[in-house]
Amino acid sequence: MSKKLSGVIASNKKAFFNFEIVDTLECGIVLTGYEVKSLRRGNMSLQDAFIRVDKGELWMIGGYIAPFLQGGQFQEVNYRRNRKLLAHKKEILKLYSKVQEKGVTLVPTRVYFKQNKVKLEVGLAKSKKQHDKRRVIKEREQKREIDRARKNHY
Repeated sequence: MSKKLSGVIASNKKAFFNFEIVDTLECGIVLTGYEVKSLRRGNMSLQDAFIRVDKGELWMIGGYIAPFLQGGQFQEVNYRRNRKLLAHKKEILKLYSKVQEKGVTLVPTRVYFKQNKVKLEVGLAKSKKQHDKRRVIKEREQKREIDRARKNHY
């Protein structure tokens, strides 16, 4: 996570709340020209997206890229289509072997531009228990109260 991310397009906040991200992998993503133009305007959502390994390839299922309004008639009609991810075979096999464990899944965490190319960060995630989620919410609320008290004190 120490990499500098330039031009973050979308971040999957729900993934960070529902899962504990154990490891990450940077992948390329196969897009059409109008999808890239739409991404440059920041029109993407990873809210219901997930990653699947199918026949030795990584696929992002359910990521939404909004239509590019100036695209005309040649745009892709399905904005939630499955998109192929680009990674080395060894990396895919390593992820696939880890996903076979119980409670481990692949989730997209961020989409960003790196050297004018669209990159997707895939997180190897373990599901959080309900009490862990409650603890995170409680800590966030306590921090917010402390910040409010400091602000009102000064």
